[in-house]
Amino acid sequence: MSAELISILVLAVIFVVATTRSVNMGALAFAAAFGVGTLAAGFDSEKVFAGFPGDLFVVLVGVTYFFAIARANGTTDWLVHAGIKAVRGRIVLIPWVMFAVTGVLTAIGAVSPAAVAIVAPIAMGFAAKYRIHPLLMGALVVHGAQAGGFSPISIYGSTVNGIVAREGLPGNELALFAASLVVNLVIAAVIFIACGGMGLRGTRAEDAGPDGSRGPAAGGAPGTGGASGGSGAPAAAGAQAGAVGTAVATQTRERTGPDRSGGAGGVPDGAERLTPARAATLTGLVLLVVAVLGFDLDAGLTAIALAVVLAVIWPADSKKAISGIAWPTVLLVCGMLTYVNVLDEMGTIEWAGEGVAAISLPLVAALLFCYIGGFVSAFASSTGIIGALIPLVVPFLEKGEIGVVGMVAALSVSATVVDVSPFSTNGALVLASAEEVDRDRFFRQLMIYGGVVTAAVPALIWLTMVVPGFG
Repeated sequence: MSAELISILVLAVIFVVATTRSVNMGALAFAAAFGVGTLAAGFDSEKVFAGFPGDLFVVLVGVTYFFAIARANGTTDWLVHAGIKAVRGRIVLIPWVMFAVTGVLTAIGAVSPAAVAIVAPIAMGFAAKYRIHPLLMGALVVHGAQAGGFSPISIYGSTVNGIVAREGLPGNELALFAASLVVNLVIAAVIFIACGGMGLRGTRAEDAGPDGSRGPAAGGAPGTGGASGGSGAPAAAGAQAGAVGTAVATQTRERTGPDRSGGAGGVPDGAERLTPARAATLTGLVLLVVAVLGFDLDAGLTAIALAVVLAVIWPADSKKAISGIAWPTVLLVCGMLTYVNVLDEMGTIEWAGEGVAAISLPLVAALLFCYIGGFVSAFASSTGIIGALIPLVVPFLEKGEIGVVGMVAALSVSATVVDVSPFSTNGALVLASAEEVDRDRFFRQLMIYGGVVTAAVPALIWLTMVVPGFG
């Protein structure tokens, strides 16, 4: 048995053990990286840990620490209050506002994880306060980031268009942008319906109960996002939503955090007041956006630096916030990415790609390339996968049997739409930013949803973008 095949089988074992024994998947992945790297690939420990994602570690720690301070001093409550006023109390608009904001940020040049790092903590605060399904809110944030991710001036768009031009292939920048925008918009609409978004219609913030819940009298259907007689009730709309709805509706949210409310309409007492600590935190948030988008500074390092400044000035808030750092998520994501890097260094990904390229049926090969891009990207850098896979399929495209524009668009979208996975940077940021949820349950929901997207969407993209251009 080849080392590449062994590494894939070990990855499957990691999933099975983690789901059946409730062991942190990141810890299993670290052990697998050590075992497979040293025994199957002959790596030393230095090479094994060369793949440790130090930048992502700092992003997860820095962002969750900064926003934990924001929660402790009431800044997130202030933002929720301001946001509700901006949409005139219509809760149904909140997820779509978050979708649009992240889409605009990535379309004008923000790196997708940076946009999600900025928006996700605020969005998940809204979800917790107004009992919006956390999967609905998190998915719309990530899909919004990917919807704008292939504009001609974006990071993804520039990367793909640059590779296409360098390889001498015909390209279409607007077609690539439109493909990503439409696919992510459609998926967002599906998950919105599946997770009870339609039940938010007609519900306003002033109708919410003291804890932000929405009972039948307030226009919220029980189970669609409001408290309805106890945690564990299935999402009412989810059962009507087909495969995706069935997958995500099997487990619903539990609200385990303390009740921080007390004001009218679910707004905590004093949330409207702009205290010095809140003003400083809001200033820090603006500086984070400017530093990341305007000066291309690292989101994690910037966030942790701002958090330290706030902690020095208001140490009481810092003491409360330190426990808000999402350490289990950090272990999970860093472990998995370390193992995926071992697979990359072993040549497992290239081995799989070469095997697909050797298939004599062009449409089948194109479909498998889309699945390779989607599956690997669910665990690794989407930009890196795009940069590696498109050159890999150049000889395949030069045969002229598959339309180049459609194949490039299909491969690019397949490799990014799966970023809702909790193992990707964007999915991990959503998981780390979630408030007042059972994180294990939310992780399983994200994993199920990410699995459904990874299994179904590449095939649908292939059917709509590649098959029409065959021949």
